Order: sequence, then C-alpha cells, then structure tokens
Amino acid sequence: MTRCYIGLGSNMGDRERYLREAVARLAAVDGIQISRVSSMYETEPVGFTDQPPFLNAVAVIETILSAEQLLSACMKVERSLLRVRDVRWGPRTIDMDILLYGNSHICSPELTVPHPRLHERLFVIIPLLEVEPMLTLNGKTLEQYRELLGDDRAVHFYKSWHAQQGE
Repeated sequence: MTRCYIGLGSNMGDRERYLREAVARLAAVDGIQISRVSSMYETEPVGFTDQPPFLNAVAVIETILSAEQLLSACMKVERSLLRVRDVRWGPRTIDMDILLYGNSHICSPELTVPHPRLHERLFVIIPLLEVEPMLTLNGKTLEQYRELLGDDRAVHFYKSWHAQQGE
C-alpha cells in the first residue's frame, strides 16, 4: 500500500457536503482506504479571485492503485459531483489534487507529483501539517514552509472533519 495525500477544495453550493461526499466516494473505490482527514479550513481564492471563498481539507489515504489510476479515480469523483473545468482556478463544486504519492516523483502531461505548488499554498500546508506534522518536503518541515509563507491568518479553521454537518 502506498500512502498518499489528496488536497480537497470546494467553493460552490454546499461546500462542506461536497468535501464530505468526495471523501466518501473516494473511500468507495476498490483499492483505496481513507486513513484520516484534516479539519476544514476556509480560505480566499487564489489566482482568479472574483469568486466565493473555498473550504479546503487534506485526506490521507492508503492505496494499491498506481498514481495514474488514483488520478483517474479522483477525476471520476469530481465528474460525479458535477465539477466543470471552464476557468483555470475558477469556481468549482469540488477540486481533488494528488499532493503526494508515497515518495514518488512523477512528471507526466497528466500528473506532477509532488504537486508543483504544494509548498506555496498555506491552504494545503496547514491541513497537511494537522494530519502529518513530521512530514518533510525537499528537506524542510511543513512548519518551516508555514513560517516561510508568512501570515496564515488568511486560512481560517472552519470545522473539525469529525463534527457533523450543520454543527
């Protein structure tokens, strides 16, 4: 089994429901087990900023799937939750990114792992730090990346993953 980290984001409709449903649908895929999921964090959009705020989380999974099969499973979940890819970094019901696939380094037209902007995004670093505080990337701890990125007040704790929807 390979340990992987999946970044999740939603800024359309019932954002929390989309995050929870994405994790549930991913867990239903043969060969994927969800180990844990971070709390949800609310953040302002990056890139295309004229859109609603996002809810973000990170799921830790164990899988026997190849990276390409995992990407295909994530894209299938996105499509099932009506993800539309009209505008780069635009609004979306759900976004699922493979952040890390074990210790693999993958660079193909379809997939780059580790995610090329992982270390630049507090909305990924903070939930990742919650679920895997000892993880290092390129010789730096997640806490060091958090400090390098500076002010993390733009990443707001929203809700524990284990809290029920509507609480």
